[in-house]
Amino acid sequence: MPQLLFVADPLDTFKTHKDSTFAMMREAASRGHTLWACEPHELVWQRGGLVTARARRIALTGDAHDWYDELESADVALCQVDAVLMRKDPPFDAEYLYTTHLLTQAEREGARVFNSPEALRAHPEKLAILEFPQHIAPTLVTRDMAAIRAFHAEHRDIILKPLDGMGGMGIFRVKDDGLNLGSIAETLTKDGGQTIMVQGFLPAIAQGDKRVLLIDGVAVPFALARIPQGGEVRGNLAAGGKGVAQPLSETDRAIAEHLGPLLAARGLLLVGLDIIGDRLTEINVTSPTCFQEITDQTGFNVAQRFIDALEARLAG
Repeated sequence: MPQLLFVADPLDTFKTHKDSTFAMMREAASRGHTLWACEPHELVWQRGGLVTARARRIALTGDAHDWYDELESADVALCQVDAVLMRKDPPFDAEYLYTTHLLTQAEREGARVFNSPEALRAHPEKLAILEFPQHIAPTLVTRDMAAIRAFHAEHRDIILKPLDGMGGMGIFRVKDDGLNLGSIAETLTKDGGQTIMVQGFLPAIAQGDKRVLLIDGVAVPFALARIPQGGEVRGNLAAGGKGVAQPLSETDRAIAEHLGPLLAARGLLLVGLDIIGDRLTEINVTSPTCFQEITDQTGFNVAQRFIDALEARLAG
């Protein structure tokens, strides 16, 4: 049976009731696939050898807390398993980048890596939307204070966010009065030393920040609308947003149908589009989530669809 190696965060940090990587593992195990897991720091390459991982072969127990048993630990060459799934959560920092380079070397040696490490490097999650300006809100990428002030003067109600944040971290809204704009911009840009993104505020955030999953270029028919709670401007589940599954809107489908085939052809088997109202706000490729929330609320088995697509790629 196929052997799958998951490059991920420490297994003991998984929240199995909502973790999408766990959902993938559970579906794969139900089909008899062999599960291996490692962390990025356990990848090694040396001249004359192959990219290997000090990995653990695991079996799922069905217990919510002690959810896996470690069956063995071994040095595994990435090219000798059937698929490597890169599921390390952001931030996309230098260490993440170095991991993708090791994965690219593993590909040269014959490994099958999903998502493609080259595609991960080419699609930073905040900046990837720049390729599709017809779908996005008014957007500015800069570290120049004057440009930020001019953007606010034009749009009056804006969102400022770091390019390397996750889970809603570091997101600020500045309204028409411009209160604290200078302080927020100076902090996020580190006094002009770091580039940020500034966007026009989208009132449709009140109805949720929708996660639309693309699996091998095809949209899952339900999105998870992450709805801000308690006066928050952020819908992220990590920031306390409430996740409500709903059918894709006409606009959701149009955006997905435009981007899906393009991104799949670049080696992105799994993508999470973030859409507020009818505007695309992010293209998530590092470790897209929301599998279990959508499945639990709608009955549509996202993990099953994903493993189907992975098996089809391996067979192709």
